[in-house]
Amino acid sequence: MSDAQTQIPVTVLTGYLGAGKTTLLNRILSENHGKRYAVIVNEFGEIGIDNDLIVESDEEIYEMNNGCVCCTVRGDLIRVVEGLMRRPGRFDAIVVETTGLADPVPVAQTFFMDDDVRSKTRLDAVVALVDAKHLPLRLKDSKEAEDQIAFADVVVLNKTDLVTPEELAKVEATIRAINPAAKIHRTTRAGVALSEVLDRGAFDLSRALENDPHFLEAHDDHDHHDHHHHDHDGHDHHDHAHPSDIHDVTVQSVSLRGGEMDPKKFFPWIEKITQMEGPNILRLKGIIALKGDDERYVIQGVHMIIEGDHQRAWKDGEKHESRLVFIGRELDAERLKKSFDACQVA
Repeated sequence: MSDAQTQIPVTVLTGYLGAGKTTLLNRILSENHGKRYAVIVNEFGEIGIDNDLIVESDEEIYEMNNGCVCCTVRGDLIRVVEGLMRRPGRFDAIVVETTGLADPVPVAQTFFMDDDVRSKTRLDAVVALVDAKHLPLRLKDSKEAEDQIAFADVVVLNKTDLVTPEELAKVEATIRAINPAAKIHRTTRAGVALSEVLDRGAFDLSRALENDPHFLEAHDDHDHHDHHHHDHDGHDHHDHAHPSDIHDVTVQSVSLRGGEMDPKKFFPWIEKITQMEGPNILRLKGIIALKGDDERYVIQGVHMIIEGDHQRAWKDGEKHESRLVFIGRELDAERLKKSFDACQVA
């Protein structure tokens, strides 16, 4: 995979209006971070770029004095990306902002699927900005807010200064209930280090696993005694809100674990599940131990599209176990578990 070096990482940024996306984008476009980012936004008006920061503009593309450029999607995202890739002085990364209401899935699929775009770029992470104060309300009145969290690799939980510690714990538990695999950063004024959201390799599952080996470990309720969730400040968080506190979420995650799988059973099974349940599955991620295979097999999917790859050899003494997480709606957990278990080597 030598293209990996030349492929430009793409971050898809989602989140409601008011969650702090604009603040974050403005920091990328104005801070002196020494990187060249290309930011693709839906509307310039929303961002309100300070004219002093603009070096030149050719209608479609604004160049900033910190070396970044900003352009707007009118119509086709693929066309915009191809236009950017032709510009001299390539970028360190591309950030695509999706509008507050938009479903991040088609945007991510563009980078996950389109061969032409894929040869030049790679989807790096889907980052969702969440407003700690208004999330409960958002989840009540919109399925998109939930999808954005379900689909994210990284959640920036913003405006934490506006809520009490209890409210924060509750909101965080809600996010975990929707998406147990995402990495959560608590921030105020979108003050997350750009390195935490850009070029994370979080979408690329094998890289995500190298960065965080516990990435796929289920945060089950009965499990909390052994695994606490560490924030970067090293504090343990025992403040897990009780599941009954969680606002009625319709997205749930199903975490499966088992032993070695029979490839002749596992692959037809996952194929069938994604074909039948595809529209209900937002993301799936897994590490599979295949019988007779001395490498870990990493699999991930978006709706009906799945891809898998060998990641690395199992280490000596590492337990050959399979773990699979589905995130979606109306998933029949019982049936998934039964049929997954049936794929194991007897």
